[in-house]
Amino acid sequence: MLSVENNELLSKVGPQTPMGQFFRQFWLPVCLSGQMPEPDSDPVRIRLLAEDLVAFRNSNGHVGLLQEKCPHRGASLAIGRVEDCGIRCLYHGWKFGIDGAIQDLPNHDDPRFKERLKARSYPVREAGGLVWTYLGPAAKQPQFTRYAFMDAPEENRTIFKLHTAVNYLQMVEGGFDSSHVSILHSDAARPGWLEGGFTPNLADENPGALSVNDLAPRVEARDTDFGFYSVAVRAAGVDKDDEKLENMRVVPFIFPSTRIIPAPSFMFTVFETPADDTNNTTHIVIHGSKPADREAFAALLGLDDPAFWSETDNRFKATWDNRFGQDRAKMKRHWTGLSGIEQEDAVIALSMGPLVDRSQEHLVPADRVVIHLRKRLLECATQAQKGEEAAKIECANLTDVSAHDETHRAGYDWCRIVPHHGISPEPGPAQQRVVDTAR
Repeated sequence: MLSVENNELLSKVGPQTPMGQFFRQFWLPVCLSGQMPEPDSDPVRIRLLAEDLVAFRNSNGHVGLLQEKCPHRGASLAIGRVEDCGIRCLYHGWKFGIDGAIQDLPNHDDPRFKERLKARSYPVREAGGLVWTYLGPAAKQPQFTRYAFMDAPEENRTIFKLHTAVNYLQMVEGGFDSSHVSILHSDAARPGWLEGGFTPNLADENPGALSVNDLAPRVEARDTDFGFYSVAVRAAGVDKDDEKLENMRVVPFIFPSTRIIPAPSFMFTVFETPADDTNNTTHIVIHGSKPADREAFAALLGLDDPAFWSETDNRFKATWDNRFGQDRAKMKRHWTGLSGIEQEDAVIALSMGPLVDRSQEHLVPADRVVIHLRKRLLECATQAQKGEEAAKIECANLTDVSAHDETHRAGYDWCRIVPHHGISPEPGPAQQRVVDTAR
């Protein structure tokens, strides 16, 4: 478990908090490029790291990201006019370019004033169907990180965006808790569970499909130059020579809060980005070796039901007010009474409350990777608290980093499955102490 103080340290993400400063070291996804499909599209309101921003695409097709409130009297630019290569406040007509420069001052046409004042603006990149920004000091702006999905043909990629009223860390931790896949996602992971059997799910787009029926995998983490690799090792029977087999499911953690999940023909790159302390934005980027069927993926994730989620506002709508839309009668044949992997993950995180008290936990060995995740993030928060540069992504090109699900003979070194990226050796004393806290 975590102390109350450390739980607060990891959870708070405002501008003056250690974790807020840590997140501000990275390029972060802010919205979909498709939310501004053409020049002078409607602006998009953004909540990121407890800051209110507005994104817009100008008449030349370039994206700008500004503070939401007009620096004149504080009216929202998100309801403004996007026109003539700028965004114009409705209140008094002040117009700003993508760099924040004032282009027009209808009620105070003073050139000197225009030169002195700018709206706060942030650097922007577009790649892989997403708009990205960096909120930290300009002098410390890092290289832009590249992921494999950025090189995928557009028809082989699709993206889902969810706003969930929960702290970011609850969503991140769920992504590195491999034992929950076998249980929470029983319908997708191990068909036949109700009858006590196991039938492998052969759907090649399903990231929840497991090769074996093992509910208590052996888990481990090894640090890298981008974060760490985690592995869940499950007993997988024997081969033709009666040698024991193990299934090895490898998931990378990429600073500050990204994971990649494997499916047979696709990869799911998931970005969990804090909107503020009790709200999170998830971008799920799916890409693969063949065209991505968006409708099929929406059904797989449980995002095909407008009672839970819609394209119009991207909000995950289930709450305690409707008991998260859970169908209790359906539970006679299905594990959760919910439908879809992301639907189940989001409901579980929401059920904990907007910011869970981790000082009340009782952890077990299956939580070792979650413990390691917290350890790495606490190190980063402590460094940021001291004014030091926290851990960062050492390699800007991560196109070779992906997730893996392979079966080998017992004892196979799973680190051979993945690109090296400075992977650490066997867990040393410091890592072993983290492991021991779960016992």
